[in-house]
Amino acid sequence: MQVFETTLSGVKIIEPKVFPDARGFFFESYNKRDLAACGITTDFVQDNHSHSQYGTLRGMHFQLAPGQAKLVRIVVGEVYDVVVDLRRNSATFGQWYGITLSAENKRMLYIPVGFAHGFCVLSQHAEFLYKVSSYYDPQAERGLAWDDPEVGITWPIQQPLLSARDQAHPGLHGIPLSELF
Repeated sequence: MQVFETTLSGVKIIEPKVFPDARGFFFESYNKRDLAACGITTDFVQDNHSHSQYGTLRGMHFQLAPGQAKLVRIVVGEVYDVVVDLRRNSATFGQWYGITLSAENKRMLYIPVGFAHGFCVLSQHAEFLYKVSSYYDPQAERGLAWDDPEVGITWPIQQPLLSARDQAHPGLHGIPLSELF
């Protein structure tokens, strides 16, 4: 496994070692010991799986304290995955990072607590798997506007399919300071 830093402190790209042969391939999608050796010691408590069609944008989601660290990957299709730094004392507060994740490239993204997260589907459909460090709590669920001009995310699709909830999230400066990290 190789781990690469991104422009946002703590957000890491993980490229697993893949063993292909005439039958297909094999790789370890999660190995606690190897991740710990790379500085990722998060205790994951829940796995989530979503299926979405082309043009769907899910995000930008986060949970209030204790927050949720995530380890995300795609098993079918391709998505453009985005994180926004919500750590108010961070040098990169309000900045975003995006990466294409796909079943083909097998990349994973580690997202520590303190980030809003979302993705849009670039293939006909996509299946998205993610491990999280805290249990889902609907009372702690929050979001950031996917199209906040102050954040300025450059999405690869112009008119995404959005849930009513994702259309109603506030911009960065509409989130109460007490809800930031």
